[in-house]
Amino acid sequence: MNRFYPAIALLALAVPLAAQTKLNAAGATFPYPIYSKWFSEYHQQHPDVEINYQSIGSGGGIAQLKSGTVDFGASDMPLDDTKVKQMPMQILQLPTVLGSIVPAYNLPSVKEELKFTPQVLSGIYLGQITSWNDKAIAAANPGVNIPNTPIVVVHRSDGSGTTFVFTDYLSKISPEWKSRVGSNTSVNWPVGIGAKGNEGVAGMIRQMDGSIGYVELIYALQNKITFGLVKNAAGNFIKASLEATTAAAAGAKMSPNDFRVSITNASGKDAYPISSFTYLLIPTQWKDRTKEKTVSDFLNWMLDNGQTITTQLDYAPLPDSVKEKEREAIKAIH
Repeated sequence: MNRFYPAIALLALAVPLAAQTKLNAAGATFPYPIYSKWFSEYHQQHPDVEINYQSIGSGGGIAQLKSGTVDFGASDMPLDDTKVKQMPMQILQLPTVLGSIVPAYNLPSVKEELKFTPQVLSGIYLGQITSWNDKAIAAANPGVNIPNTPIVVVHRSDGSGTTFVFTDYLSKISPEWKSRVGSNTSVNWPVGIGAKGNEGVAGMIRQMDGSIGYVELIYALQNKITFGLVKNAAGNFIKASLEATTAAAAGAKMSPNDFRVSITNASGKDAYPISSFTYLLIPTQWKDRTKEKTVSDFLNWMLDNGQTITTQLDYAPLPDSVKEKEREAIKAIH
């Protein structure tokens, strides 16, 4: 009778243990590729931990954290003091990586990479520049044969941190944009059609000749969508890259306990102008002590192991000075 017990015991050992600690999170699509990689890698190294992340946009992540349906949120737009006070819990807003947002477009007949001035980008999204062969676009691209094709403007339809970063940039370079539209996760777009998520905007651009939209760099690369160079504050046309994104963060000023900072339209000569940190929104107080320890352990792992794999997915790692400040801030989680 007992001869079956060893076999049963061996079978039990062969079956992987289910994760003992599950964390649910939701928010920005901008960092989804790197978050997905991180959570998978962390689970492989810590099989008892599973982190489920819904890529629903920054607005959705903030709303779900506020309602208590997730353990933590993610947003490309750091919450201002008013929004922080509206949260039912104290939170840390921790930068995780740096990324770039690019003007991606679909013009099959144009083989050269187009250059965009701030005035052209604001003009397109204000509805003032409606054709690809507009004189303002031609002036920035001498010698390029640009077709007389109507511009199809694509923007996000959901509450989006990517939208916040893009409109934050437009508000800095265009007084008219700032007064008429402003910057937020959702705005009243003067023109264009909406799509959900970075994925949706990328898909729309691929399908529609003459279209232009703003997406995080990795989505343009993964979908093989052409994207243009953007003229920065120093007057140089810069293509989004890890180096140019890092250069945008070089002059960022952060206080020891407040990581909220805008690095769009940075002053450096090599800085890509539509760059941003993205943030995890982490409650500081946890009733579940196991989850509390798991979150703290993951965040420290993110600052060590996690930063070493950011460049694989075309995100720029955090500066060392920011990582050290975050290590101190994480100690407030209890």
